[in-house]
Amino acid sequence: MEKHNYSGKTKEEAINNATIDLQETEENLLIRELSEVKGGLFKSKKVEIEVIERRDVIKYIKDYTIKLLKNIGVSANIEIKNKEEIPIYTIFSDNNSIIIGRNGKNLKALQIVVNQHIAKELGKNFKFILDINDYKEKRDKSLERLAKNIAREVANTKIAAKLDPMNSYERRIIHNALTNNKRVYTESEGEEPNRYVVIKPKEEND
Repeated sequence: MEKHNYSGKTKEEAINNATIDLQETEENLLIRELSEVKGGLFKSKKVEIEVIERRDVIKYIKDYTIKLLKNIGVSANIEIKNKEEIPIYTIFSDNNSIIIGRNGKNLKALQIVVNQHIAKELGKNFKFILDINDYKEKRDKSLERLAKNIAREVANTKIAAKLDPMNSYERRIIHNALTNNKRVYTESEGEEPNRYVVIKPKEEND
């Protein structure tokens, strides 16, 4: 993953220099300000930035994930697609069950390890999703169905329902699935790592 340094009298000028040199739009660049030197009597102000092309980051994540899997004895291929501008890496392997783990535990751990490494390399978070044989997509749809089924029960019985503890990504799926529901609403409660979603009935006059 190649990193480029550019400078200018302002951050905007440094970014402009980067877009011209790399022939890329600002949206396709990851930019981190490295330093700002204030001008003195005989020196002008100078801002230095570090720039990485987004496509390089996307490829790096793929290569790094394949390397990690190889280190644990798993051979895999990865296909990349985008969903709402977020890269989704679909892993294809002969050891799907090992990579996924019980209730997706190993896949979650792999995502965390890659996330932390990329954040360290970039100096900032970069959103992406690791999936295997569409496991996460199927899991997402399963959570959406669960949310809607429980929401119907809550709406009919007027009794709130507490779901099992979930990570922030899974809780967000539950919240999003019921955002526009007119009969129930959702709240996250508890402390990490045991934070959970509660589906509650709306008052009749809401």
